Amino acid sequence: MTAEPASQDETSRLSAAEAEISAAIVRCACGDRLALRVIYDREAARMVGVAMRILRRRDLAEEATHEAFLRVWRGAHGFDPARGTARAWLFAIVRNQALTVLRNEQRFDADTLDESHEPDLGAAISRLPETSALRRCLQQLDTGRRSAIVLAYAHGFSHGELAGRLGVPLGTIKSWVRRGLRSLQECMG
Repeated sequence: MTAEPASQDETSRLSAAEAEISAAIVRCACGDRLALRVIYDREAARMVGVAMRILRRRDLAEEATHEAFLRVWRGAHGFDPARGTARAWLFAIVRNQALTVLRNEQRFDADTLDESHEPDLGAAISRLPETSALRRCLQQLDTGRRSAIVLAYAHGFSHGELAGRLGVPLGTIKSWVRRGLRSLQECMG
């Protein structure tokens, strides 16, 4: 089942939200605390959701999100819109922070990789709204690239863990992720 393309109104609403977040990040770099509040109000719930998918514990997800907002505040000057969208930048920060928390808590052990905790790739994609450009673009990727990207970004697997889990060489995993992300970026353009 393919997702319907986003409506003109939804596309312009998403563009306006992206522009608002991007402008708020720039204002954060200048020390504007209210701009951080704008980002928090718009994106905190989604950022906690990203962290929850990796950490599987609300308290740790909230901790990771809090630390991510501190990093946003301190590192806003490093945001470059030419390298990607403001939301992608925010979600990369919270994902990386969640992975750091995960490693610090030593929760990512053999039990997590056990078959009884098998991540459901289809469920990760089906949680996206039907009209989501990301969902449509993920569905267009070949199975290997889609699996690598979903396991890495929705479930927190490292490249090495993906290589072992998917039974392919590390270089292939890195290539799948890099090319898959490039394809997603072009598709979502």
